[in-house]
Amino acid sequence: MLKLPEFVVLAFPMSTLLATMMTYSRMSSDSELIALRGCGVSVRRIIAPAVVLSLFVTGLTFTFNELITPAANYRASVTLETALNSERPPFQERNILYQEFQAAADDASAQELKRLFYARRFDGETMYGLTILDFSQEGLSQVVSADSATWDFGDNTWDFYDGTIYVVSPDGSFRHIVKFDNQELQIPRVPFDLASRTKKDTEMNIAEATRHLETVVRKGGDERTIRTWETRILQKYALPFVCVVFGLVGASIGVLPQRTSRATSFGVSIIIIFGYYLFSFVCNAMGEVGFLSPFLAAWLPTFLGLGVGVLLMQRASR
Repeated sequence: MLKLPEFVVLAFPMSTLLATMMTYSRMSSDSELIALRGCGVSVRRIIAPAVVLSLFVTGLTFTFNELITPAANYRASVTLETALNSERPPFQERNILYQEFQAAADDASAQELKRLFYARRFDGETMYGLTILDFSQEGLSQVVSADSATWDFGDNTWDFYDGTIYVVSPDGSFRHIVKFDNQELQIPRVPFDLASRTKKDTEMNIAEATRHLETVVRKGGDERTIRTWETRILQKYALPFVCVVFGLVGASIGVLPQRTSRATSFGVSIIIIFGYYLFSFVCNAMGEVGFLSPFLAAWLPTFLGLGVGVLLMQRASR
């Protein structure tokens, strides 16, 4: 039941398409549209109520997608994991891995690993069994191994305890080995935030996803991950407007002179819905690999659908 809101959000655009197509097809089959046009009512005026209804459903979809669906998805995941005796804590308990990237020395457009952060265990405040590999200079320059570490919120630094720092020469030999009881290191806070956040993008609203993008994902420097999150956030804006696309397309097809049954309208709706979501999936994949910008990956299906709807409406007006 908690997963129902996610499917309801997907059903809103589909129901808009089916409702408008069946309504106008019925009016066309009963010659009501011929009578309206004979009285001087234009096709645009006939379709206008469907567009207004689609805008209303768009607002309803956006409300569901922001206020209800993320919270319901999160509760559904927790409920399922509790039932399977694998309830997840409000943080990642084991194997915290964080990769920080930088521009490659020989190619500014490419990326290379700058720092690798690994912690074996996390209790919500302290990380244990840490290893940090520093690649900020050419070759492996530094290895830090520590028994535990905590984030100092006051000084914005990491406090490492009972560890060793190995400084490595470019030829692979150890230049210095320094043991310490307590050592402050200027490493980004991202590993702590990464371990503290366990929600997926489908369990976040736009504000939460944007905050996660800015505070965690961008600081990691992984371009593909950044593009993926940017695309996901823009899709949260674009998805509700699919209702307008389907409403316009359904009404424009329905007003065409024809005599179709409900089964035919349902079959045409299935084809349109499948084609649209398949194209959206392809655009999303091209956005993740960088072939399309995140904005185009999220909005191109909507813009293309609106263009098709306008063309169909112009054709019906002739």
